[in-house]
Amino acid sequence: MGRLSTLEERQAEMRESHSTQGPSLLSLMPHGERHYSVNDVAKLWGLSRDSVRRIFRREPGVLVIGDKYVTLRIPDSVLERVHRRLSNADGLNKERSWMSPQRQAVAGGRR
Repeated sequence: MGRLSTLEERQAEMRESHSTQGPSLLSLMPHGERHYSVNDVAKLWGLSRDSVRRIFRREPGVLVIGDKYVTLRIPDSVLERVHRRLSNADGLNKERSWMSPQRQAVAGGRR
């Protein structure tokens, strides 16, 4: 029983300390990481909202809310993953997964 009361005391202390500090950042983010709107990403990357929607619409991990009009919420980890994939760090010859095979062929001929 001594351990249980200690656990209860710790929980009470934690609740008390959190209530005096206000909401923590993690409690404001439901899954522990920031989720960006399409507008946020468009501003960060200097793209149009339509371009951001095309890039992230079918990306695994993106929250897709709605049927007729779709709202996207893009987790920080997905944003970083897509940025790495789309970056030119591996050179110009790397195929782009978001580009159709026809566009890849056209882009390949522009060198």
